[in-house]
Parts: sequence; C-alpha cells; structure tokens
Amino acid sequence: MKVLVTGGAGYIGSHTIRELVRTGKHEVVAVDNLSKGHAAAVTSGATLEQGDIRDSGFIEGVFARHKPDAVMHFSASIVVPDSVRDPLSYFDNNVCGTVTLLRTMVKHNCKYFIFSSTAALFANPKTIPIPSDEERIPMSPYGDTKLVVENILKWSEDAYGVKHVCLRYFNACGADEHGDIGEDHEPETHLIPIILQVPLGKRQHVKIFGTDYPTDDGTAVRDYVHVTDLATAHIKALDFMVTKNRSGRFNLGSGKGYSVREIVEAARRVTGHPIPAVEEARREGDPAILIASSKDAEEQLGWTRRFDSVEKILETAWRFHQKHPTGMH
Repeated sequence: MKVLVTGGAGYIGSHTIRELVRTGKHEVVAVDNLSKGHAAAVTSGATLEQGDIRDSGFIEGVFARHKPDAVMHFSASIVVPDSVRDPLSYFDNNVCGTVTLLRTMVKHNCKYFIFSSTAALFANPKTIPIPSDEERIPMSPYGDTKLVVENILKWSEDAYGVKHVCLRYFNACGADEHGDIGEDHEPETHLIPIILQVPLGKRQHVKIFGTDYPTDDGTAVRDYVHVTDLATAHIKALDFMVTKNRSGRFNLGSGKGYSVREIVEAARRVTGHPIPAVEEARREGDPAILIASSKDAEEQLGWTRRFDSVEKILETAWRFHQKHPTGMH
C-alpha cells in the first residue's frame, strides 16, 4: 500500500516510517512542515514532502501526486502547558489541520486513517490500568483537541466511510536500536531525554515535580512504552482496518507503572552517572498515576512489545543521545 505519514519527520512519525519501510510492503510518503521535525530523521526509501497540512493547496497537491491508500496522522502540537497558554493555536493546528486532511482524503477516496491520540484524554481515570473504553475527560486544551478529532473521525466514518483507528499512547520513549534516530525536541519537555541531559553535561540536575502524590514513593507514576513498539502498533492497526474493515480505539502502554524516582534510578544504572535530583512542587494538572491497559490492542490488533523493561528503553535512548549530543541535524 501507499501510506502517507503526516508529521513524518517527528519523533514517533519517523520511527513509524522506518518500520513501514522495513516491512518491504509499503510505499511511504512523509509530510512535515519541519517546524519541529528533522528532515534527517526521514528514512531513505521514503519521500519527504515539506509543507503544512493546514494548507489545502499543498495537501491537495500531495494527494494528486502520490494517491495514498492510507494516512497515518502524527502532525500535532503536543506541549500541554503551551496549549493552556495558547489554546487557539492548538485547535487551529490539531483540529483544523485534521479537518483539511480528512476533506482531502474524502475527495481522493482514501479510506483508511490512523490517528495519533493520547493518554491525555484520561484526566481522572476511574480504573487503573486504564481500559480503552474509559470515559474520556481531558484536563488540557491539548487533550481536548485529541478528543475533538476522535469524535470527528466517528462522524466521518458514518458520513463518508473513512475507517479509522485511534491509538492513545502513554509515555512514548526510547530510540531506534541503531541509535541514528531518536527523541529530539527543542525545547525538550519529556522526562527521559531531560534526565539524560545531565550525564551529557547539558544540565546540572534533574527536577522532580511533586513528592507528595499518593504513590509508593510520593512521585508521579507513568507507563513508559518504547517508540518502536508504538510504530509496530500502527502497522498492526493498518492491517486490522484493511482485513477486517473495522474502526477501533486502543490504549498503548506497557501495563506497568514507574515512578519518577524509579526512572531516575534506572537512568543512573544505565549511564553510570549519579544524576543529581532536585525536588520541586507539583505542576498543575499532573495526575498521580497513569497506566494503560493494552488488552484490546493485544487481542484485536495482535500487538506485542519487544521492549519490556525501562532499562532496555533507556539503553536505546542513551545510545541515541550519546551519538547525537547536540541533537539531529
């Protein structure tokens, strides 16, 4: 199949393109405006089209030239505090951009859509681990943009027959095993790359926000899932839609929770660096515990994870950051 990957130069998008190319079954076109992504992250074997999905003329041209059979949609603004400060830009990019993309898909009779959704849909889950049918109550504009798109996809299937799979990631982390692509945001907001900046000499210590949560050691607990495992979930989701002609919504995580302190300790073991930590007050809006139940993805998609420990995940991230101490260029 010919697969169009929006946000294909970004973190999860670039890893998904790499896995798609590795299958040898798909022709891949990446779309990215390179505002956050890196052209160097797009695997050879994939075509890169530079432009913005909100630009209807640009995206129309991409569809006319390449005639994709399916879309994997990663393009989005993702920083929760930024979404609180500037919600209109988040709704413009994340929602309006998706609407433009879907309109173009409908016009060109492209019927399969895989959506990069988020654990931020679940602000106060009633059940831990969180099942796929948990009530979706976001607590940020970012999370709300993803909820709006999930609902748009439901109505688009009813009206236009576009099948969709929504994949809600928990904490994506790690890097390709070869170490040549990985997580590189500017500024960095994710815990593991921030921790690894200490042994790289980029910061003196790591901050732990909140030590009074109702958890075993008082720090927030999260579910960490390797980016390559997330990438393979997208390929499984595409197979699911094509072979079963069904849509679905799935949570993706490891089913295990690790506290911030546990992640810092694991990073100390992997890097051999003391990684000093400084305790700070909680950040507003951070839930105490977020752990996924991936049972539906495992049973319906046949998804399995290769990276089953945080040490393995950290080893891949550390390899990438050692190879690229100043980021990807």
